[in-house]
Amino acid sequence: MTGSNLRIGARLGLAFGLVLLITALMAVTGIWRLGSLKTAANHLAFTEVQRAQLTQTWVSNIKLNWVRTSAALQAVDPAYIGALQKDMDNTSKLISESQKELEPLITDSAGQALFADIGKQRELYRVPRGDLMKKKLAGEDVTAALNTTMLPLADNYLKSLDRLIEHMQAQLEASVEQTEAVADSGQWILGVGAGLSAAIGLVLAVLSTRSITQPIQQAVLSAQAISQGDLSIHIQAQGKDEAADMMRALLEMRNNLARMVGGVRTSAQGVSTASAEIAQGNHDLSSRTEQQASALQETAASMDELSGTVRHNADNAAQANQLAMTASSVAVMGGEVVSQVVETMKGINDASRKIADIISVIDGIAFQTNILALNAAVEAARAGEQGRGFAVVASEVRALAGRSAAAAKEIKTLIDTSVTRVSQGSALVDKAGTTMTDIVGAIRRVTDIVGEISAASGEQASGVTQVGHAVTQMDQATQQNAALVEQMAAAASSLRSQAHSLVEVMAVFRLAPGSDGDGMKPSMLPA
Repeated sequence: MTGSNLRIGARLGLAFGLVLLITALMAVTGIWRLGSLKTAANHLAFTEVQRAQLTQTWVSNIKLNWVRTSAALQAVDPAYIGALQKDMDNTSKLISESQKELEPLITDSAGQALFADIGKQRELYRVPRGDLMKKKLAGEDVTAALNTTMLPLADNYLKSLDRLIEHMQAQLEASVEQTEAVADSGQWILGVGAGLSAAIGLVLAVLSTRSITQPIQQAVLSAQAISQGDLSIHIQAQGKDEAADMMRALLEMRNNLARMVGGVRTSAQGVSTASAEIAQGNHDLSSRTEQQASALQETAASMDELSGTVRHNADNAAQANQLAMTASSVAVMGGEVVSQVVETMKGINDASRKIADIISVIDGIAFQTNILALNAAVEAARAGEQGRGFAVVASEVRALAGRSAAAAKEIKTLIDTSVTRVSQGSALVDKAGTTMTDIVGAIRRVTDIVGEISAASGEQASGVTQVGHAVTQMDQATQQNAALVEQMAAAASSLRSQAHSLVEVMAVFRLAPGSDGDGMKPSMLPA
């Protein structure tokens, strides 16, 4: 089971419960170590201190009795000696009490052995001292025995106590070290436990906070994106906790909103497209209606002009009939004139041919003269100096003959051209005569047709007048239609503007690519 499958309350309860459990374990461990420390402290406070006090009292009493013993053994007054003996007996009782109190406080074998040695040394010290005191009371001089007998015994007695004191001091130091070890171990256990508790608490706090804040942050980002119109944002709903429920609710809200926005956007685009087409159609219809109205106005004006033109044509047709008859007479006269021109052109053609023959004769004479001049020049050359003048004359004659021949050729060329043109003119005149005959017949036929046109023009004038009235009525109806079309165009333009505004408003929402809102499916991971 993953963390996201637990409710937030359960996760927090587990985290705090684990931290509390670790804290409880730390508390139990601390209490246990404090109990051990208390036991060690009590041992130090009561046992060790009591043993030290008892041993110190014991040593003090031994030294006190030693001083009394030394004074008694050296004194001479029996009463004084008796008083000292009484004091020594009381002090001995105190030492015995200290010995009894100290014995149960020594529990280790080494200490008990030292304690037994102290009792042995005490007896070794007490018995000789009692004997010497008896002897002293009996009046014997035992002063010498003070240093020879009692001093070594007292020294051994005190040394046995010193050995016990040293042993107890060593035990005291060991107890202090043990107490410090207990305190150190307790501190270490509490420190490690506190560190472990803090680390586990921190890890659990981070994990719990992250498991709560991350989905909330994702939900906030998703909600902000949706509020800004981004409906293509990817939303994951993983787990069964409250955050997953919130993400699923956001996912459902996004999908529903995307479907609604997709439908509205599609409808808005359809309305925009339809309104644009209607506006364009109305615009085109308005333009065509205006063009039609303008065309009808022009047609009405043209019909008026046509009516006048038809009447004018009827008048002109009558005049044309009269002119056609006159033209027919003129054409007959023109035909006669053309016949005379044909005869004249024939005479000119004959005269041109004769001139051409004469030019040919002149050209032949010039050629012969040139030959003669050439022969004369040859003979003059043969004659030498005598024929030089003759040669000059022959040369000039030859030159003149050449110019005459050239002029004759030019004249011949011009005459040939004139003959050709005269021949062409004669042919054209012949054709003109034939054409004039045809024109006369055509003019007669035109005269008949113009008469018919004159009659038809009168009828056309009446019909054109009626068409003019009909066109005027059509023009009025077309102008009314144009006004209605302009109103429809204005309404369609307003609808297009509103549809465009709606499309722009819906463009704020961004849908997933390739989705119109209906095909969006919930994006959930397995719980």
